[in-house]
Amino acid sequence: MKKRALVSVSDKNGVVDFCKSLVKNDYEIISTGGTYKLLKESGVDAIEIDEVTKFPECFEGRVKTLNPYVHGGILHRRDKQSHLDQAKELNVEAIDLVCVNLYPFKETIERTDDFDDIIENIDIGGPAMVRSAAKNFDAVIIVTNVEDYAEVIDAIENEKNTKEFRRGYMIKAYEHTAAYDSMIANYMNERFNNGSGEKKFIVGNKVMDTRYGENPHQKGALYEFDKHFTNNFKTLKGEASFNNLNDLNGAVKIAAGFGEENAVCISKHGNPCGFAIKETLLESYVEALKCDPVSAFGGVVAVNGVVNKEMAEKMNEIFLEVIIASRITEEAQEVFAKKKRIKLFEMGADNLLLANDTDDFKHIEGGFIFQDADRVGADEVKNAKLVSQKAADAQDMKDLEIAYKVASLTKSNCVVYVKNSAMVAVGMGMTSRVDAAQCALKKAKEMGLDVSGAALASEAFFPFRDSIDAAAAAGVKNVIEPGGSIRDDEIIEAANEFGMSLYFSEVRHFLH
Repeated sequence: MKKRALVSVSDKNGVVDFCKSLVKNDYEIISTGGTYKLLKESGVDAIEIDEVTKFPECFEGRVKTLNPYVHGGILHRRDKQSHLDQAKELNVEAIDLVCVNLYPFKETIERTDDFDDIIENIDIGGPAMVRSAAKNFDAVIIVTNVEDYAEVIDAIENEKNTKEFRRGYMIKAYEHTAAYDSMIANYMNERFNNGSGEKKFIVGNKVMDTRYGENPHQKGALYEFDKHFTNNFKTLKGEASFNNLNDLNGAVKIAAGFGEENAVCISKHGNPCGFAIKETLLESYVEALKCDPVSAFGGVVAVNGVVNKEMAEKMNEIFLEVIIASRITEEAQEVFAKKKRIKLFEMGADNLLLANDTDDFKHIEGGFIFQDADRVGADEVKNAKLVSQKAADAQDMKDLEIAYKVASLTKSNCVVYVKNSAMVAVGMGMTSRVDAAQCALKKAKEMGLDVSGAALASEAFFPFRDSIDAAAAAGVKNVIEPGGSIRDDEIIEAANEFGMSLYFSEVRHFLH
């Protein structure tokens, strides 16, 4: 007995071959508009939708499948005699498979700002058919993804079309329509309500499960926006854990924050413990490691470029848990193969790649807080206001830029000391800024690092001059901070007293 499949797709990749396979398996094809035309031109026998609906497509295609012959055919229960009797009475024929993907709303809003065009690319009939077919998964297969065509044909041909199989596709279908409506609602709120509507939807696509969450008793998984990880992230060795992903995120954001420069960031528990930009990536790694080799043990290293064999041999001298680079050569991978516990990942191509998300959010008990994503402006340091009598020279300005960018991506309260393009001290996550400054200097002293001549950056203003006094005692000669304290005059006075350069960026970069 022939079955019937309703096929109406915006993404027409693979649909002709899919329908040919359905026909071979005794399916009769019902189709609409452009899909019907393509199938007929390709030699696939198909019935046009208005032969089923007994009503023409109308209102420029706005109404074509919203019809009882369509939804009755999909939704009536095959296991209830009363439904079967009523279907016969109303001349409603069963539809056993629905293949629908929706009007390209995302592509439309990326292509145009024309609201009339955008409105016309909001699908109505498509989601209705998807939801109907999903609701009646007991008898109907719902297909919403072109990547699933082969699996569906395999199920039909090899007696795998079970209720459990259809249930899996039902779940996919509701995920599909939920994500679609979420995208529309978010867009409308962005356009008309400054992004802060009554509802905010966060939708991610699952990339993988992690072995567990932060701790073994917690479940964990990675979800992505816009295929960022699918397209750009590659596992070479090991398995990325929940904690690995969180830690490498912080390291990559810092290392990739300097364009194509030879930046290397070493991080531990999401915070930088080493950073440098030198002539080569190998030199950058060596200098970055000097900042805090104790914390670097078992840490994450983000390399903004290619890890070669020579660099791998140097890195292999200590235990590193994770290395992520734009690329790790096969020779370098062979060096790391000797270490069982090391994990290797690639991100990007010539340099590490950031997604540059526009939104940021954080879970709090009972909900989440949402904001625009923070980032340091390209000219934020260059355009910082000189408020001291002394100015910084070119190398000093580079150190100030590095210190400022690293500080902006480090847990508050924090201070960062940079000398000759390498971080020499960092204090982060402290309850007071003076504690952060003193903790950083204490650590540098323990490591035998000379802070004299360094640049100092703070992600928020210094409330008192005590941090400047401590920095001067250590030999710091250049400082950058946002400014904005009621005691700014005292800070400026202290800088002039010690012959320091002092810049106010006038932008705060808290990270909590």
